[in-house]
Amino acid sequence: MTASLETLALSTSGMGVCEISLVRPKLLNRFDNQAQVELAGTLEELAKDDDVRAIVLGSTGKAFSAGGDFALMRAAHDDADARRETVDAGLRLLRSFIDLPQPIVAAVQGPAIGLGATVALMCDVVVAARSAKLADTHVKVGLVAGDGGCLVWPQAVGMQRARRHLLTGDELDAPTAYQLGIVTDLVDEPEDVLPCARDIAQRIAALAPLAVQGTKRALNQVTSLRAAEVVQLAFDLEEHTLTSDDLLEGIAAFKEGRAANFVGR
Repeated sequence: MTASLETLALSTSGMGVCEISLVRPKLLNRFDNQAQVELAGTLEELAKDDDVRAIVLGSTGKAFSAGGDFALMRAAHDDADARRETVDAGLRLLRSFIDLPQPIVAAVQGPAIGLGATVALMCDVVVAARSAKLADTHVKVGLVAGDGGCLVWPQAVGMQRARRHLLTGDELDAPTAYQLGIVTDLVDEPEDVLPCARDIAQRIAALAPLAVQGTKRALNQVTSLRAAEVVQLAFDLEEHTLTSDDLLEGIAAFKEGRAANFVGR
């Protein structure tokens, strides 16, 4: 198992369940390159561990994940090497989910935004508190929804609903997301999320691993085929918008609490 992790914490139970927790609550568990690489590397290692039969992915603090990191976006805007590193980290993270043989349960106790929503929706089960919200807000800061949104949202809610939310960046509250099928299990309070997620993971871990992982492998194949259709194009288009003036305007507008004035360059 990965020896030194700064953005994640790991724990295991004797029942074949591994729990991953995002542990940067002061940063709202946002995903910079380090967080993406650490989570991808952890999933890649767990994929090879026969003792792990199910995984819980949760987080600390009020937010599940606030998504992308503005400092990282600005660095990627200014430097081609930084852009390539960011894209490579995102592709690796997405692939680590698609290739994961064990079922993974997301425990969403608070907002899951942008890449945070993508990470949650890449999981097989999504447990959320009623007060949680999910949104892919890439377009609101001038970016293409390229880090998996164009893959996971259509799979979760169908193409028309995905278009509605990816093209506006509008958020979904957890009860509405539950009605639409994005959230699979709805609980009342944030503190109820992890116990529910752990219970589901333990029930999965108690089942026949050949049957569970064979089923998961077949489901992964569907996602992999869809990924081959859209992911590289989406990342390429996002990489292009990382160089845009609109990105800088989107970040500035967000920080200043005003409407952005996008100009299309």
